[in-house]
Amino acid sequence: MRLERGLSQESLALESGVARNQLIQMEHGRRGVLIERVYDIAEALGVSVSEIVVDDPAASAQR
Repeated sequence: MRLERGLSQESLALESGVARNQLIQMEHGRRGVLIERVYDIAEALGVSVSEIVVDDPAASAQR
């Protein structure tokens, strides 16, 4: 989703207020995230929270 919007990890970190190293760990499934940060990330990406947290088997298969 981040890449589809042309955002680097650094730019998403700046936009969302979430540290870049936390984003990296979240993207790789190595770290959970507080719901408050999910809202911040969704806002920075311009998407709804449900687009980030809903488990979509088709999307998971593409990863």
